[in-house]
Amino acid sequence: MAVTQIAIYGAGGLARETAWLIQACNHRRRKFEVVCFIEEPDRLHETTLNGIPVMVLDAVREKFPEAKVVSGVGTPAVRQRLMEKAAAAGFSFQTIIHPRAEVSQWVEIGEGTVICAGNIITTNIRIGWHVHINLDCTIGHDVILDDYATLTPGVHVSGCVHVGRAAYIGTGANIVNGTPEKPLVIGEGAIIGAGACVVNSIAAGVTAVGVPAKPK
Repeated sequence: MAVTQIAIYGAGGLARETAWLIQACNHRRRKFEVVCFIEEPDRLHETTLNGIPVMVLDAVREKFPEAKVVSGVGTPAVRQRLMEKAAAAGFSFQTIIHPRAEVSQWVEIGEGTVICAGNIITTNIRIGWHVHINLDCTIGHDVILDDYATLTPGVHVSGCVHVGRAAYIGTGANIVNGTPEKPLVIGEGAIIGAGACVVNSIAAGVTAVGVPAKPK
């Protein structure tokens, strides 16, 4: 089978971790080749990272026109801007799931989503485009993660929760369960602080911290 070329948009720490994740997906057969990192022209300070070239978008399009793009950026708003820029340049996207993630057959996953090692994603879950689920998260039944939502390491999402578009859940946060009739909702663009425990819905655009989580 053909090897899929991958260009990682970003050149920071998360991008390097994403390259490692992609390489880990080749443990049984070589499915992917990371051909480059993509960086914005005004941020292009290195020519290589861990032996992988760093290039601007136009150069990548010229040299690797068949490559699929994966985001290596943690901030949802920046990720959205860069993925829209990649799409406008004609790129399509690759979903990446680490081989040590447990994902049931009853999970719907959108393009460009990245699921890191150690995650447990149970059943009847819908994950949008360009979602990032970092290390060692758990996601319970009947959860929705909208496009560009971000779970940082060690987040636990209980059942019947709806995480809105571009919401950001900080490291080690816990979100208790809603019900089928009344899901617990984290609104679009909301930020949940590290270590918070969310017991009630959080409105769009709000930053909530603490135990229980409350707006700042």
